[in-house]
Amino acid sequence: MVRREIGEDDQAGYDRPGKRNRARTKRRPDYSDAEVGLVMTVDRGRYQCLVDDRRVRCTKARALGRKGVIVGDRVRIVGDTSGDEGTLARIVEVVDRETVLRRTADDDDPYERPIVANATQLVIVTALADPPPRTGMIDRILVAGYDAGLEPLLCLTKADLADPDELLAAYEPLGVPVSVVRPGADLTGLRDLLADERSVFVGHSGVGKSTLVNALIPGADREIGVVNDVTGRGRHTSTSAIALELPSPGGWVIDTPGVRSFGLSHVSPDDIIAAFGDLAEATHACPRACPHTADSPGCGLDAAVEAGEVSADRVESVRRILAARGEPSY
Repeated sequence: MVRREIGEDDQAGYDRPGKRNRARTKRRPDYSDAEVGLVMTVDRGRYQCLVDDRRVRCTKARALGRKGVIVGDRVRIVGDTSGDEGTLARIVEVVDRETVLRRTADDDDPYERPIVANATQLVIVTALADPPPRTGMIDRILVAGYDAGLEPLLCLTKADLADPDELLAAYEPLGVPVSVVRPGADLTGLRDLLADERSVFVGHSGVGKSTLVNALIPGADREIGVVNDVTGRGRHTSTSAIALELPSPGGWVIDTPGVRSFGLSHVSPDDIIAAFGDLAEATHACPRACPHTADSPGCGLDAAVEAGEVSADRVESVRRILAARGEPSY
């Protein structure tokens, strides 16, 4: 038998009877001229996008993967982008993201879960009572925000039920701006902090995110839940993230479903410490390879607490995060 060499004229190796062979190509379709839209929400595999002033319903190209498009993404869209009822366009490409806020289900989960893309500000919404504030949750969300490159804003709701002074004092060393709101109060101060920003609202279930969004954006009609009297936990009402445009002075708000856990396995221990500027400076005095735990000999955090330079509560919170991840911070 004579073996022949495969030459340039062969389209796909050996010809197969009954099969039409096409030359393979690595060239990808060029979508640079496609219209660009903002992904506002995702519902059962359908994407609502804002293209100019039109709301366009889209599906997604299979090549983008199951979780390849999230709220806040800027995407290239082809097909019928008129937004007319019954039309369906197709998302074919995601424009490079500026930021991505991520979390994991818990501290042992190796899979990152992107929440929103292209936000500029992280608004951590927490109630002062009903349910009571969870500083551990606040700290975890702060770490994820710093890791994503977002500017943090702490929004304390239900100020008619409890005094905010204790929480204000706990976060003052970080220089995080704080907005305290109560039902029926004037929200001008909060609106000013949200102006010209793309703000993602994140918080524990039942803290009043949806109530706040409804107050900020008339007609938003976000469903509002209640807090269980026995467990003190809120009921999930928002089932998916949604981007909404703020009235004057402008900006965008991305409301997200309430969370009951916020894993940080995607953030390195060094980044956790670095997220807290007042504590990171104190660790400069630590011995080499110090894990910064409560029983670490010579840890600079303990020395800083004794000197009154940092809050003991802040140190305890960060140590809880480090302990939960089970990794040393070096």
